[in-house]
Amino acid sequence: MNTANKHPLTIIIIAFLMILFGIIEVITAFTHNFLGITTSQAALFTYSSVAIGTFYIIAGLLILTMKKWAAALAIILLGADVIGRITLVGIGLYPINSNEQVFSIIAGTAIAIIFAIYIGWKWDSFK
Repeated sequence: MNTANKHPLTIIIIAFLMILFGIIEVITAFTHNFLGITTSQAALFTYSSVAIGTFYIIAGLLILTMKKWAAALAIILLGADVIGRITLVGIGLYPINSNEQVFSIIAGTAIAIIFAIYIGWKWDSFK
C-alpha cells in the first residue's frame, strides 16, 4: 500500500479504538462504573483517569495524521497511560477486590501496550 496517499486500514481501526477507549475512560472517571467494574470515588482518581482517557484520545487522533512525530508522541502518551494505570493500582485508587476488576485492569493496560507496539511495528507507514 502506498502510504503517501492512503492510511492503512489497520491504523485507522486502531486509532478509532483508541479514541473510543479514551472516551469510555473519561466517562468512567466521572461515573465510577463501567459494565459492573467500579472505580474509586476520590477526586484524585477522577482527575487522573480523565487525564489517562484524554491521553488515549489524543494518541488516537495523532496517529490519524500519519506523521512520524505524531506516532512517536502517541507512543509516549500510551506509555503515560500505562504508567498512570499502574500508578492508580499501586496507590490503591483502582480497586482490585474482584477477579473482574483485576481482569479489566490487566486487559486495559495490555491493550494500550499492544497499541503502542503496533504503532512502532508500523513505523514505516508513517511519513
